[in-house]
Amino acid sequence: MWTQRIKTGLVTTTAAASLLLLAACGPSPSPAGSSSAPPTSSSASPTSASPSASNSPSPSGTVTSAAPAEGQCRADSLTAATDSTGGGAAGSIYEKLILTNSGTTPCTLEGFAGVSLTADANGAPIGEPATRETTTPVTKVELAPGKSAWAELRYTQAGNYGDCTKVPAAGYRIYPPNDTASLFVAEQHDACSNAGIKLLTITAFQAV
Repeated sequence: MWTQRIKTGLVTTTAAASLLLLAACGPSPSPAGSSSAPPTSSSASPTSASPSASNSPSPSGTVTSAAPAEGQCRADSLTAATDSTGGGAAGSIYEKLILTNSGTTPCTLEGFAGVSLTADANGAPIGEPATRETTTPVTKVELAPGKSAWAELRYTQAGNYGDCTKVPAAGYRIYPPNDTASLFVAEQHDACSNAGIKLLTITAFQAV
């Protein structure tokens, strides 16, 4: 009887020890009422991820976009004339090419006109177009309706060139800067129809 009780006690002790060992190695029991799902705060997007106010469309009452820039002057809203009171020197005639805003809205002239001698108002250019004289800086000239800008136009006498094939020209065909439409100024000169002879030079436009 004594021996049996000892064996039974050893078995009970060993079983108890085993249970304690398994309990130590296994996962800790969750507290009552707790959940194994991740906390809500770890899956929610942080507030800073929302679009900031600077990226949101501005209310219609606070739009501050700049007004459109004034358009460039075009041939259909300009008149052209020449003023030859500048005189001449060494076989050349110096004139002012004057463009006036004949429209009803302001416009801008900036750069050089294209100028050629032509047989008539609708004729093709004769010879070489005007060469740009770059000693005068390019500036933006704002023309209110009725206001003008001018550029210096020099015509060299065709008779200065012995190899010139002379052709009578009725005047100048004028292309305003950055425009493909033209104006005509009646002024008779001799032109050279052969290439390579440059009778004309033109400066950039300036304010009157």
